[in-house]
Amino acid sequence: MIKLLQIEFKKIRTYKVFWILTGLYFVFLSAGILLAEFMVNHMVDNINRRMPIPFPHVAIYYFPDVWQNVAFFASMRYVLIFPAIIMIILITNEFTYKTIRQNVINGMSKTEFLASKLLIIILMAIIMIVILTTGTFFIGLSHSGFTEVDFFSKGIPFMGGLFISLLCYMVYSFFCGFILRNTGLAIAIFTLYSLIIEPVIYYFLKAPFMFKNTISTYLPVNAVIRLTEYPAIPVLKKVMGLNLQDHVSLTTCLLPTAYAGIMIIVVFLIMKRKDL
Repeated sequence: MIKLLQIEFKKIRTYKVFWILTGLYFVFLSAGILLAEFMVNHMVDNINRRMPIPFPHVAIYYFPDVWQNVAFFASMRYVLIFPAIIMIILITNEFTYKTIRQNVINGMSKTEFLASKLLIIILMAIIMIVILTTGTFFIGLSHSGFTEVDFFSKGIPFMGGLFISLLCYMVYSFFCGFILRNTGLAIAIFTLYSLIIEPVIYYFLKAPFMFKNTISTYLPVNAVIRLTEYPAIPVLKKVMGLNLQDHVSLTTCLLPTAYAGIMIIVVFLIMKRKDL
């Protein structure tokens, strides 16, 4: 396993596009998280100008809600697309530069090649979740000022849900990159499906004129997003009495994991039967 990771690291160590996209992912996500409260409260101020009874300002950085809020922002389609594109580039480059054939010629089996890519996906997801968890902890600590372990760790399972989201979404993109084997085409089709086609299908299936169904909940990208479907906003809980989501359900974790597992099996079968 260590040897496979070393091979993968040699490939990306000097690859500038990988590091630039990874940096952009964290910059974009950090900016969105840090500006979220300001933007939401700005909208609240605009609404209050036309309301006789003003809504209170939103606070999203306090324990334990900060865990759910960061997980929500980090699992949005427009944020997850960054690590997905990174993974597509890594896999399609193997076919573009024929390094996959070179690896096989040098003695790496097809199974080891697949394992190396899955290991890099797992490692990337672990590194991302460690950075996000550490950052979330300090954000919550700086705003809450509480030291009770039970209080600030209550919502941390949402970071586990985020880890599964990152893992499964990168497997989806890995599958797309492997099937299409062309960087531009794979990025275009995956982005088009994730950001446009599936949302259109989702809202069409939930439209009033459609027969009552729950088909939309089984769409692959939506299955990933549903792990942290709503933010934890105290106003919704206290003023409106709503509690949209208070935990990560094991049932919702199984569906995207099943999709990812099926895609890995399909890739494995293709690799076994098809000449690389």
